[in-house]
Amino acid sequence: MRAFSAMLIPLLLTVSAAAQDADFEDESVAATQGEADIETEIAGGMASYYGRELAGNRTASGERFDPEEMTAAHRTLPFGTRVRVTDPTSGRSVIVRINDRGPFHKSRLIDLSQAAARELGMIRRGSAMVQITVLTDGDTAPAAVQIADNGR
Repeated sequence: MRAFSAMLIPLLLTVSAAAQDADFEDESVAATQGEADIETEIAGGMASYYGRELAGNRTASGERFDPEEMTAAHRTLPFGTRVRVTDPTSGRSVIVRINDRGPFHKSRLIDLSQAAARELGMIRRGSAMVQITVLTDGDTAPAAVQIADNGR
């Protein structure tokens, strides 16, 4: 029985890894190789921003919030993750670093700092439909992005 278990466990792990790869492809995640970065498109949805009223408060990562830094809040992406946020209607995009948790409004996907929202041209509107792309260096496996994004 032990010999059978010793053969079965590696087989199950291989099948499990293959199933995860298939799930990753089924979610229509697009990955493209850049010069030094791999871009993995993970989601589209509504973005909002938070500004000066929270300046100086601690973020979930422990750093102080500065509305003039290019930062954002996301529910599940790891702190420090660099994300390209693109407004498909204007074509504008900005790269932000995840340093906080949120948004806590169900219909929102990401909360941007005021500086990032200004770059996207969404200050007057207050929110905008965006596309989110995770940037990872070529050494980091895109599978790490999949694990972080499973909580959607």
